[in-house]
Amino acid sequence: MSIIAWIVLGLIAGAIAKALMPGKDPGGIIVTMIIGIVGAFIGGFLGNTITGSGLNGFSLWSIVLAVVGAMLLLWIYRLTTRNRTTL
Repeated sequence: MSIIAWIVLGLIAGAIAKALMPGKDPGGIIVTMIIGIVGAFIGGFLGNTITGSGLNGFSLWSIVLAVVGAMLLLWIYRLTTRNRTTL
C-alpha cells in the first residue's frame, strides 16, 4: 500500500481507536490524528512482519491492523502523559 493510503487509513484508524478507547486525552484532535497515522504504520509493519508479505489495498485485515496499532500507541501515549499536570 502506498504512503498516502496508509496516511488516510491512519486518520480513519485514529478516529476508530479514539471511539473504542474513550477518555480524556492530553492532546487534541491533531494528536489523535498523528497517533492514528503512526499507529497505522506500526500496524502495517507488524502485519508485514507477521504475514511475510506486503499488505495491498484497503482490506479488513489492513484496517484491523491499523486500528490495533493506533490503539496500542494511544494506550502508550496515555500511560506516558497520565501524571502530567497543566499550568
